[in-house]
Amino acid sequence: MVMLLSAHTSVQAEDNPNARQARRIFNQAYQQVFGEQGATLRYDVNIIGIYKTYGTIWYKGKKSKFVDAKMNSWNDGETVYTIKKKKKEVEIHSAKNNKSDKYSSKFKFEPENFDYSIANDERGLMLTLKAKKGVKGIKEIHALVKRQSYEPISLRIKIAFIWTTINISNFKSGGITDEMLRFPAEKYKDYKFVDKR
Repeated sequence: MVMLLSAHTSVQAEDNPNARQARRIFNQAYQQVFGEQGATLRYDVNIIGIYKTYGTIWYKGKKSKFVDAKMNSWNDGETVYTIKKKKKEVEIHSAKNNKSDKYSSKFKFEPENFDYSIANDERGLMLTLKAKKGVKGIKEIHALVKRQSYEPISLRIKIAFIWTTINISNFKSGGITDEMLRFPAEKYKDYKFVDKR
């Protein structure tokens, strides 16, 4: 009886007007970033003051490019090229099994793994995503978006008990070409290429 009641409660929690509105707005915001039209943004990451970095990222479908304070990377959907500036190396990985990017792999996101809610915030709309029972990885997300356009402003992501803050600026949806995401091998002719596929 208790299990039946708790199952009924979780269905109700997912199926209320606030949850439906939150999911709809989240989907629109997510589509602006990860849709086929592509997007670019600047990010400033702070993991509880221990690790900080910043950079710019471009997305289009499965392809991406980022220019970070510590390294640069291109992903053409099949192959990932990561530039290690200090070592003057280009590491090559398979996009399906990119071991070079341990940091991002912890932030793997599946929209169906969360319960959604929305609230007003003085800076816009705050979307709160809480992981469903038994979900590993991300436990909670607070996504702040602009009120009318739903463009992302910031994210706070909780993994285990650690919070990561990502401030977003210079956001632009659309206008990303495949050429912008092509790895410029000619620029790194004097680098050592290390194939780790």
